[in-house]
Amino acid sequence: MLSTTDHSRDRVGYKYIYPVISRRSGGLSVGINLNTNNACNWRCVYCQVPNLTRGSAPPVNLKKLQTELEVFLRNILSGDFYKAEKIPKELQKIQDIAISGNGEPTTADEFEQVVDVIEFVLNNLSLLNETKCVLITNGSLVNRSYVQNGLKKLALINGEIWFKVDSATADGVDRINQASGNELSTLKRLDIAANHCRTYIQTCVFTYEGEKPSEVDKKAYIKLLQEAIDRNIPLKGVFLYGVERPSLLPEASNKISKLPEKWLLSFAEQIRSTGIPVKVSV
Repeated sequence: MLSTTDHSRDRVGYKYIYPVISRRSGGLSVGINLNTNNACNWRCVYCQVPNLTRGSAPPVNLKKLQTELEVFLRNILSGDFYKAEKIPKELQKIQDIAISGNGEPTTADEFEQVVDVIEFVLNNLSLLNETKCVLITNGSLVNRSYVQNGLKKLALINGEIWFKVDSATADGVDRINQASGNELSTLKRLDIAANHCRTYIQTCVFTYEGEKPSEVDKKAYIKLLQEAIDRNIPLKGVFLYGVERPSLLPEASNKISKLPEKWLLSFAEQIRSTGIPVKVSV
């Protein structure tokens, strides 16, 4: 049975399409994995992708993606998928179509055309604007024109962006995401994203080598949110969540663990003090 601990990309035997029960979505999410080569331009220490490599998505077979998405959605709409997977009645609803997968999806050169495919299929199945479309991204490439074109189209089909911000300090980004960045670069990218499509911040928190996020880390995060407000960046909210599955990166083996629910709820209240809504997934 599907659960929040099983995010297997090959569960239904397709190249691009995979179903998950998502804590953040609150139910069934239909994933689109563009990074079938397990390549990403970041290397987040909590990543659950096997054999992750640095790089970009390979060329996307748009026709195959269209066929897989339409066939799978028809299988869901007929009820056959729910029966086969023994999905409980309360979860028998598509919460979203999520452009996510085994790496940063906007590294795919065909990103804009992928959004076109989603629109075509949803329209063909009379699901357009009834089903939410989500881009889960680290936001590193939102300055590129083909990504911005895709974001504009995403906004027109009931789309939204879940923009990764795990740390607001350069040291934190280097440690957690194994990437370069700072508060200023994060704010610039958030500004671009949020002015093209409805945008939420998603933040993963955890203990690393037994240490919880420091007070310095938390204060920097709150400061970044306040700066975003001061700059009139139209953020819709924050998704705060803890780790659910073990990291598959060798450098993070046995170093990451869940934070207590009390810690997450306390940090969520600090975030809410800025006026930004927060949804917590423990």
